[in-house]
Amino acid sequence: MTAAPPSHTDVLIVGAGIAGASLAAALAPWRRVMLVEAEEAPGYHATGRSAAFWHESYGGAGVQPLTRASLEMLNNPAPGFSDHGFLSPRGALTLGRRSDAAAIDAFAAEFAAQGVDVMRISGDEVSRRIPGLRTEWSEAAYEAACCDIDVGSLHAAYLRAAKRAGAALITRAPLRRARRVGEGWDVELGGDRVRAALIVNAAGAWADEVAVACGIAPVGIQPYRRTVMQVRLGVPVPADFPLVVHVGGEFYFKGQSEGRVWLTPHDETPTAPHDAAPEEIDVALAIDRMQSVVDWPVAAVERKWAGLRSFAPDRIPVFGADRHEPHFIWCAGQGGVGIQTSPAIAALLAAELGAPAPDGAIGGVDPAPFAPSRFA
Repeated sequence: MTAAPPSHTDVLIVGAGIAGASLAAALAPWRRVMLVEAEEAPGYHATGRSAAFWHESYGGAGVQPLTRASLEMLNNPAPGFSDHGFLSPRGALTLGRRSDAAAIDAFAAEFAAQGVDVMRISGDEVSRRIPGLRTEWSEAAYEAACCDIDVGSLHAAYLRAAKRAGAALITRAPLRRARRVGEGWDVELGGDRVRAALIVNAAGAWADEVAVACGIAPVGIQPYRRTVMQVRLGVPVPADFPLVVHVGGEFYFKGQSEGRVWLTPHDETPTAPHDAAPEEIDVALAIDRMQSVVDWPVAAVERKWAGLRSFAPDRIPVFGADRHEPHFIWCAGQGGVGIQTSPAIAALLAAELGAPAPDGAIGGVDPAPFAPSRFA
């Protein structure tokens, strides 16, 4: 533990990745907040290993309202939070073979009906946008609004805002156990004890373990390993090459720098929470899947890493008071969309915990579909 924590707090947020940091920034002006992290530094796991982008259709129709509502803050943050936005244009293609035409049609129609700017393209137009494309990959839907997210800058801005508002950040402070005492919680953090009125479980892959340590029934948060790598190509693919996502969920890849791409086999290997590392078979699978799509020779694998994406049983984020214990708050199960939805989730959950209700697009999102009570 880097410093002795305060002995009392209103809200103890467990986990200082993007979920915990964004909530701390939104809530600390209104409540006394302590943000605790088991690792040496915040964001070590999923947040620090993300290949994040803002992609309105990513995560499905149930997540899309949170993604859309988060766009304004990511693009034009409030004065004092950051002097620049966190997005850079990328564009995205949801891609399929000729035999996937009906699936691409259905994808485009579903999201167009929700107001997503998606354009159906095929044939020569797909080949023009993806040089070296193999002939059977002729069907796509294009989303021009897709952007990269500067994850490091966004996470750091949340932590700075939380600190300015008085939140305490304590690292190397794993929650060992907690029990209800009177109107609050008696919490063991490492070798120290803290009293808190509320506990927020923003522990990512460890969310169910934290719940059990607090005497709360888990909701079924399952971590899955995801492998990502950077490869150097033997062809001059531009740095701003669009995100290409398989309509069936077998891969995505995008430009990273001149002649380099990030790619993943879109693996989801169920695992226990741990410090994830890539498996060589998944690295090979990613390259094989990309080369089945494009005629791009791979000169070298320059970097490879893995992280844990954690999902609730219905693959929708879960945030709000536990269905049996109203003083235990969930903020978990964000899967691969935690960064692109963090402004909306943080503002909506902070409003449930004492901050003013958000206005604008975020204020128009109904939080009820994301509540833990849906698992009753």
